[in-house]
Amino acid sequence: MANIKSQIKRNRQNDKKRLRNRVYRGEARIAVKNARTSIEEGVPETKEAVLQAISALDKAAEQGVIHKNNAARRKSRLVKAFAKMEPAAVEAAPAVVEPVAEAEPAKKKSAPRRTAAKKEEPKAEPKKKAAVKKAEPKKPVAKKATPKKSPAK
Repeated sequence: MANIKSQIKRNRQNDKKRLRNRVYRGEARIAVKNARTSIEEGVPETKEAVLQAISALDKAAEQGVIHKNNAARRKSRLVKAFAKMEPAAVEAAPAVVEPVAEAEPAKKKSAPRRTAAKKEEPKAEPKKKAAVKKAEPKKPVAKKATPKKSPAK
């Protein structure tokens, strides 16, 4: 048990963080475990399980629960296993298999541009300013170096 006031507070903070981190770590573990089992069994819903595991790992890394390289390594291993996976033989499978469309990442919507509204209005021509000639500072003229005459002996 800590005697120092600051250490007592630090222990309280660590307990709060530990409980908070446990949620993200647990979710990531469960999602990865589900993805692994579905890959091994060759279940058709494997892709969703893998995507869910990747999302859980990203969240855990974002929160600082696991290191980002650790998350990247785990995701890489999952995707490799998914690529090697052979789908399980389905007994009453149709002869024609339709290709599954890849899930594309959602594009972020940008803020609407306001330049289009400005283009519709006719622009007034800018007023011409009277031509004022600014006096440029004169550059100092370099003096010509005259050869020094040595005193005659």
